[in-house]
Amino acid sequence: MLNLDFLFMDIIVGTAGHIDHGKTALVKALTGVETDRFPEEKARGITIDIGFAELDLGETKIGFVDVPGHEKFVKNMLAGASGIDVVLLVIAADEGVMPQTREHFEICRLLETKTGLIVLTKKDLVDEELLELVNLETAELVENSFLQNAPVIAVSAKTGEGIEELKQTLKTVAANIPERKNETIARLPIDRSFTVKGFGAVVTGTLATGEIAESNEMEVLPLGKKVRVRGLQTHGKSVKSAHAGQRTAVNLGGIDHAEIERGMILTEKDVLRPTQIFDAEIEVLKTAKKSLKSRQRVRVHIGTIEALARVQILNAQNEIKPGEKDFVQLRLEIPTVCIPNERFIIRQYSPQMTIAGGRVLDNSAVKHRRKDAENIRKYLQNLTEADKPKQIKLYLETANEHGLTQKDLQARTGWRGEILKKAISENIEKKAVIEAESFLLTRTPFENLKTKTLAEIENFHKKEPLAKGILQATLREKIFARLSAEIFKTVLASLETDKKIVAEKDFVRAAAHNLELSADEKILRERLSEIYRAAKLEVPKLEDALLESTKNTKADKTLARKIFQLLLNSGEIVKITDEFYFARPEIETLVANLSKFAENSADRLIDVATFKDIAGISRKYAIPLLEYFDRERITRRAGDKRLIL
Repeated sequence: MLNLDFLFMDIIVGTAGHIDHGKTALVKALTGVETDRFPEEKARGITIDIGFAELDLGETKIGFVDVPGHEKFVKNMLAGASGIDVVLLVIAADEGVMPQTREHFEICRLLETKTGLIVLTKKDLVDEELLELVNLETAELVENSFLQNAPVIAVSAKTGEGIEELKQTLKTVAANIPERKNETIARLPIDRSFTVKGFGAVVTGTLATGEIAESNEMEVLPLGKKVRVRGLQTHGKSVKSAHAGQRTAVNLGGIDHAEIERGMILTEKDVLRPTQIFDAEIEVLKTAKKSLKSRQRVRVHIGTIEALARVQILNAQNEIKPGEKDFVQLRLEIPTVCIPNERFIIRQYSPQMTIAGGRVLDNSAVKHRRKDAENIRKYLQNLTEADKPKQIKLYLETANEHGLTQKDLQARTGWRGEILKKAISENIEKKAVIEAESFLLTRTPFENLKTKTLAEIENFHKKEPLAKGILQATLREKIFARLSAEIFKTVLASLETDKKIVAEKDFVRAAAHNLELSADEKILRERLSEIYRAAKLEVPKLEDALLESTKNTKADKTLARKIFQLLLNSGEIVKITDEFYFARPEIETLVANLSKFAENSADRLIDVATFKDIAGISRKYAIPLLEYFDRERITRRAGDKRLIL
């Protein structure tokens, strides 16, 4: 059986603190597990990468993430810190607060870790007086922070003193941790990838959100590789499913472990999309030596990834001073995956040190122009205060008349389908959002599209007062060329519902548009109609008919052609070919005569000669008419004859 030392537990506890302050020894004293896995770690006596262990306290199972304390390995520490529920801030009693103590503490604060304990290790090496001094120094460090009222426990991993008290305190803390919200899809930031003989690729991580079940079809991002969950383990035991907050090992089918790297994410397939630009709100540490400035190159740690990026400060000063909060855009050098409200850390490019942290606001941002800064700031401020329906509305407002699909919105939020649908429905019920089949738009751009569409139709009527209407294809090209066909159809349907337009086959006209002909135009119409009625089935060519209709008038062929189009649109004239047109009554009479012939015929067949006799016309007209009747399914070719249908 696949046997992995990874865990199924209730909460994740992460260590934090300076190098050689006894974090790994503390975890071993609590769990009996040596979390240093690599020979180099054991040879050097320092933790280089994150390690894992589990503590079973009966009803409560705790998964420990032991992180390196050396300043060179803070990026590894950050890979383990992103998914913890509780931090154990470890401070050696014989040394007190040190540089990495402060940095790790600030990282946990910036990641908004809600709960923690302070553990003073190496108690056996100090007297009570020195222990009290370290206690005071620690209290000063965590003053006005989430650890201000945290339990402080002095222990000795060597003698075991204080270990049982720490276990009981952990049990109490675990019982008071609120249940994680189940609102977002499954996301497992990958911190390890390896292969197990006979099983293939295995990835591990702390399941940040959602659930993973055996046989799930999933995706590794930003790689974009579809995979299948072949098996799940927590604490060396196979399980059918894992939920948010659990250390999880996932056996994957459809991928080689060599393709997977720390920093990638295992998630539901076809939902989230990689990005290299996102908008965020950040806080620069008070202890930062200088302001964070636009174009500054930084290291962004989000989930388990470290990515180099450029910062664009979204204020007039183009900088954020130490101790201040503001909005930024981060432009990463490699793609990553994130969702709104996900926390991250910013470290200086060189020398490497933590300088800021914040949360994602918009994971689908575009590069902002400086002149738009005020509007962008207002938009981001609104996002920080928005509930879910308002958040959806704000995202749709950024899309303007292009709209977004439900898939776009799920990629932007990471919410589970039912959560997203509820937020969308609330907007639709309030009529703040319009459905255009699979697209969604806010009301203002949708109404603007209706206004522009109606104006274009009315403008067409002014230029072409005798035309039946504007072609739908022309209208779409003029206004909706870059928009979805679904939005175009919904706008037309809404205008029809409002009784503002009339759509007839391929044409659209304004409902208020009336075709009023002048006296001269009426005369021209009557002349053309009379020409075709008088010609019966031996009609002139179109150009000849147009010329004949304008004799002894001020009208020209252009106007005659427009009037002729009216007759064609109304059905008074029937088009047979581009040259020959016939009065409808003549065509109807001919069809009736064909029906009479068929009734008296044994086989309902007719040849060209017989058709010429029935119609009283020459071959010049007979062939075009028969071909027209074939198209209209009045007749059908049967060798050199035609069957009358």
